[in-house]
Formats: sequence, structure tokens, C-alpha cells
Amino acid sequence: MLDKLEAIEQLYNELTEKMADPKLAQDRQEYQKVGKRRSELEEIVEAYHRYKDIQNQIEGAKELLRETTDPELRELAEVELEELEETLASTESELKMLLLPKDPNDEKNVIVEIRAGTGGDEAALFAGNLYRMYSHYAEGRRWKLEVLSGNATELGGFKEIIFMIEGKGAYSRLKYESGVHRVQRVPETESGGRIHTSTATVAVLPEAEEVDVYIDPNDIKIDVYRSSGPGGQSVNTTDSAVRITHIPTGLVVSCQDEKSQHKNRDKAMKILRARLKEMAEMEARSKEAQERKSQIGTGDRSERIRTYNFPQGRVTDHRINLTLYRIEEILNGDLDEIIDALSLADQEERLKEME
Repeated sequence: MLDKLEAIEQLYNELTEKMADPKLAQDRQEYQKVGKRRSELEEIVEAYHRYKDIQNQIEGAKELLRETTDPELRELAEVELEELEETLASTESELKMLLLPKDPNDEKNVIVEIRAGTGGDEAALFAGNLYRMYSHYAEGRRWKLEVLSGNATELGGFKEIIFMIEGKGAYSRLKYESGVHRVQRVPETESGGRIHTSTATVAVLPEAEEVDVYIDPNDIKIDVYRSSGPGGQSVNTTDSAVRITHIPTGLVVSCQDEKSQHKNRDKAMKILRARLKEMAEMEARSKEAQERKSQIGTGDRSERIRTYNFPQGRVTDHRINLTLYRIEEILNGDLDEIIDALSLADQEERLKEME
């Protein structure tokens, strides 16, 4: 770890010298690039300087203990040494955290796909509950939410809903939501009062810009048709709905929410790019010697990750064995306690891999 920190400090100093060069200031783009890289290293370098300063203070306290026979001075030095060693340990932990590789997608906007699973109408209603939960969470963080595609049911749920959330760090917060969510409750559609178990699948994809994923126009087939609402009734008299098929992968994306064919096409392309980016990243991860099975992160979307039990008023995240007895607040968007716990567990797992 110390060798890595020395190398980072050296790079930081080189970048600082480079920024002081008047010639660099003439190239605005390069100046911004160097400044951004230096800024990224600044927090690590400052923590490393604190770490070295504490080490020097520890050496000073030890030297005082070796040289003095005065009982009062020795007592003061022992207390100081104990405090300094505790500070050194916490600073070392901070440095390890700072050295963890950053997820390049963390600052990106996200595309969230929620699909009703087993449970029929009740599963669709639960998918609607999850959409509402994420809507409230986004609202609380002042993020912008835009529905890209939806397939609503007559009872007010969704067979499928796809939406984009735009906001700083959206992916870093929501990436742990991918997987199967399970609900246990007496459905509104059940007159006998029996508890049913239904599921919905959530997929959280980082937004992919055109520069991230190039789609050859020759690789896609675009069909247009008339959009329809719940029950199949026509909701538009023009061919505004769009279906895009990506021929090499067989991925199909449909959008019909907008009255404009152009807007539906743009939304469908956003979803397609995000799915292609996810496919490429999953393929890259699977080629790694150690796949992320031990990690909390953005894992298999077929994995059951969380249960919402209404009779007991509890929500349980199975990945970290966390149970909270405040189901109403959580379904109203109060997700931070769960997300913080998942993020911490993920960091701890990655720290173990560094050891």
C-alpha cells in the first residue's frame, strides 16, 4: 500500500509542476485534463500526508519515552502515543478506502427497468409500488425522473415500466437495487385474506452515451406501429410507437409512451444503448479470474435480494441479512439506511480482496 501511495504522491507533484507551466495554460483542453486528474488524487495525497505526519509524531513520542525518566512526562507521552496509534489506524483505513478502484459508472444517470414477476395482477401492483418507491427516493434527492416506457394494467400496476433517473451519483446509489424483490401480503385482489407471495424484477443500468456504445445503423431494424393502452385499446391514431431490434444480439426495445415517433425512437435508443453497455460489462466481468460473486454490487438480476413482508411490517435484504421494521417508510422512498449498509458491505468485501 505504501509503495502505491508513494507513486500517487509523485504523480500528484508532477501534475502540480505541469500546471504551473505557462505553456500548458495555452492548451485549455489539456490544462483541464491535467487539473481534473490532479484533483482526483488530491484527497488521497492529503490523507497520505496526514498519515506520514502522525508516523513522525509517534516516533517523537517513542523517543521521548526512551530518553526521559520523569514520571509525569512519561505518562503524557504514553497517553499521546496511544491516541496517535489510534489515529494512525483510522487514517490507514481511510487510505485503503480511498485506494479502492472507483466504479467508472458511479456518477452516471441510470435507466431502471421494473418487471412484474410471479403473482399475476398482484405482481404488477407490486411493480407499481417499487416504481413509486424509487420515484420518491429520486424526488428526495432532487433527481429528475423521466418515464421511457410503460405497460400499465387496469388495476393500476405495471407489467413493465422503464424510466431514467438523472442526478449526480445516481448509479452509485441505485446500483445495488438490481435483482428480484419479493412481497408477502394479502393482495387487494384476494377476498379470502390469505397471504400471497409475489415478485418483481429490478434492473439498474448506467446510462450509455453515444460515445460509450456505438450502434451501427445497419445492425438495427426499426418498426413503427400504433400504440395501445391497457386492454389493447388504441390510444393513438398514428404510427408513433417504435420497436427497435438489434440484429447481432437479438435485443428488442419498444417505446410507445410519446405521441411523437421521433421521441419514442430516441427513448428506445437510450434503453438499447444501456442494455448493450450492460451486456459488454457483464461479459468483461465474467472473464475476470474472480467474478464478483463475493461482492454486494450489481449482481445477477435473477438473484432474490429483498423481501417486503407486510404482516410483520419488515423489509429484509438477504445479501447482508439486514432487517428493518419500517416497511411503510421504505416503500415511501426512505432507502438510505439500506443503501448505506449495502455500500459499506461492498467496500468491506473489496478491502478483503486487497489484503
